[in-house]
Amino acid sequence: MSSTSTKEQPELSRQGSPQTAKPKGKRSKIKWVVATVIALVIAYALFDLYGPRSTKLRRFDADEVARLETAMWRSYYDRKQVKLFNELSELLRTQYNLPYIRSNAVAYQAARAAFVFKDGHSRAEYERALPYLVNFYQRIREVGDITFDVDRAARLELEWWIIHRERQQHAPGDLARSLAELPAEIYQMPADRFTEHGRLRAEAMTIRDDKAAAGGVTEADWAKIDELLHASWRSLYEAVNQP
Repeated sequence: MSSTSTKEQPELSRQGSPQTAKPKGKRSKIKWVVATVIALVIAYALFDLYGPRSTKLRRFDADEVARLETAMWRSYYDRKQVKLFNELSELLRTQYNLPYIRSNAVAYQAARAAFVFKDGHSRAEYERALPYLVNFYQRIREVGDITFDVDRAARLELEWWIIHRERQQHAPGDLARSLAELPAEIYQMPADRFTEHGRLRAEAMTIRDDKAAAGGVTEADWAKIDELLHASWRSLYEAVNQP
């Protein structure tokens, strides 16, 4: 009895070895595939975020920018943060040539700035949005073909936000002038080239504000706002592309 058991034991061991080796081989192969996929994803993400990219800031679709701005205004005032974020990402991909991950990262900066500002009640609180705006314009400057002052652009953006919020404390025309000063910095051109752009955009804002204060903005009001924004961005396109 004991001699038979002794002889059979090695045979069982030999039969069991191939069965245990196969799962180990499969697990190793799966690990290798997973590691390769992870490495490729990381490489893509790094290239997306930091790889070379360029765009001509004067070349954009004015009507598409206007459409997205109307949509972003509606998302902002309805406090739909995710929707605003997605619209900003789309704008950055289609008009600034940013790849997918980078467009989302930059859109986060702009969306965060908007809602930090929205919840503010004083200049000191409004200025908490400034670091996000600086980051936003820094990323635009990195891919753009025009050298502009990032800090000044961010401050001009914040300034028209404040003037718009505190419009009752400002003289007529202040908002339009402030809106013209921002593209003047970005495109390195005289502000008077953007007078029409600023006036039309300010008019669109005034309609939204007055209608909201009177009880609500209707679809007809939004259609008018959209029309003004289309005219405003077409005016800016012509201003930056004229000889």
